[in-house]
Amino acid sequence: MNSKEIILEKDIACTLRDGTILRADIYRPAENGKYPVLLTRLPYGKDDPFYSHRYLDTNRLVLAGFVVIVQDVRGRFKSDGDFFPFQDEAKDGYDSVEWAAKLPYADGNVGMFGLSYYGFTQLLAARERPPHLRAIFPAMTLNDLRNNMVYRDGIPSLASMKTWILESMVPDLLRRKYPDQKTYTEKMQQWAKALDNLPEEYAKSLEDGWPLLEDFGVAEEFFQIYRLAEDAPLWKQTSILNSYDQLQYPAVHLGGWYDSLLKSTIENYQHMQQKSNCCQRLIIGPWTHGDFGSAAGEREFGMKASESFLDGEEDLTNLHIRWFDHWLKGKNTNIEKDAPVKLFVMGSNVWRDEQEWPLARTTYTPYYFSSSGHANSRFGDGILIKNIPLEEPVDTYNHDPANPVPSLGGQNLYRGVATAGPRNQQDLEKRKDILVYTTPLLESALEVTGPVKVILWASSENEYAHFTAKLVDVFPDGKAYNLTDGTVKATFTGEGGHKGEPVCMEIDLWATSNVFMPGHAIRVEIASSNYPKFSVDKSRGKRQTVQTIYHDRDHPSHILLPII
Repeated sequence: MNSKEIILEKDIACTLRDGTILRADIYRPAENGKYPVLLTRLPYGKDDPFYSHRYLDTNRLVLAGFVVIVQDVRGRFKSDGDFFPFQDEAKDGYDSVEWAAKLPYADGNVGMFGLSYYGFTQLLAARERPPHLRAIFPAMTLNDLRNNMVYRDGIPSLASMKTWILESMVPDLLRRKYPDQKTYTEKMQQWAKALDNLPEEYAKSLEDGWPLLEDFGVAEEFFQIYRLAEDAPLWKQTSILNSYDQLQYPAVHLGGWYDSLLKSTIENYQHMQQKSNCCQRLIIGPWTHGDFGSAAGEREFGMKASESFLDGEEDLTNLHIRWFDHWLKGKNTNIEKDAPVKLFVMGSNVWRDEQEWPLARTTYTPYYFSSSGHANSRFGDGILIKNIPLEEPVDTYNHDPANPVPSLGGQNLYRGVATAGPRNQQDLEKRKDILVYTTPLLESALEVTGPVKVILWASSENEYAHFTAKLVDVFPDGKAYNLTDGTVKATFTGEGGHKGEPVCMEIDLWATSNVFMPGHAIRVEIASSNYPKFSVDKSRGKRQTVQTIYHDRDHPSHILLPII
């Protein structure tokens, strides 16, 4: 393009098959001609640059020769209709792609981009196979509403849902419900106060409802989702788990090691790589949800970790331009020469190209839990060893639902990005209801890259119990930074229906990539709560429960690490 002028058209109508009108802002080159379209569809307001232009430079996309369309989804901001999370995004996405392709300045080639909710609007639209869609770039997104957002391994993710609804959904719902400016302002002042005091709201159970939303008079219906049966139609509408063979589109799957949607981002790459005949790419940086900077939590990973200077070569906008130049314009941008997988290895703080995920050269190595029966807290005697223990006493701790282990960093999404990422666990590890197992100081560097899981033998006084596990990198000064964590809900009936029998369970810790440097140690924490990230087990009411962890020849509890 020779012209550096950009035309902005506001609130352009797109009429869907059912007559509903969605509205979009269109950024396009001033120079006459027909151009490929880059479309994103989001519920956060097309006019808000924090969302619509959060991690990409829209102007550069236009100057690179694309028409950029930012559309409010059904029932949000300037678009008509009724909103319910993800319910209509597949068919609405199909219609929007085909509408965009037929605009007078469009050449018929459409790509989609966006992260989180507007990462999934791409995949749901692609599931419907719109004829003019050519390529997508989903970042930090999900693949199944029930299992990746509403629940995790059967445990409600209420904190993230409450935060998402309050932070992102409520303001526009209030604007729609209260058109009177005075009432709307009063409600927004109440909203701001509620957001400031959000941690107090986490303690209110689902059974008691969420009085805060009842006071607002909006969004109560969103929590009906927790009462839906497993075979409810909504779950099929909002999932691509059984549709990967239909997703025949080139895609870049962009994720972060501390992203709350890391697992689904990786799964999307793996399944589309297996079932699609199209080029797939996976890129994972040391990022939290929606934040692509060089720092995460309490750690700094260097400028080459930042979206502004990826691997010292290009920024994230330029990567998008190269991707869409190739697939929408047919340009030779060397994108096909890029490695299928690009990972940021924490600890050594370098990017590395790989050919597959998980890495073919991985050696899955168990580190077994061991103690003399007193692994409680980091001051206890819990250790990690490479050989299966023979005869050892059990470790026990009291789970108190009235005083749960607080969440501290991790792959979180509640109260913004401030709660996510690596954070020093030292003070938390003083608690007696956390079992701590640590290796001796490492004499040489040890890389862990890939999926991580804990095999745990446990019993409980209760019929049901939650267990959590966390992988931690302990620095020479004692600071202990979390890498990844997971949870599981276990049932204890035993043979003949008796409680108290040991049960073997698997806790999925998702994945990480980290080099434990010389002088560091590997640590695993076991507990029964990680709150408010995961809902607390209150099946015994507020009564404390004794949890028992086994680690002997017949019950070899361990963490399975992907050693490179």
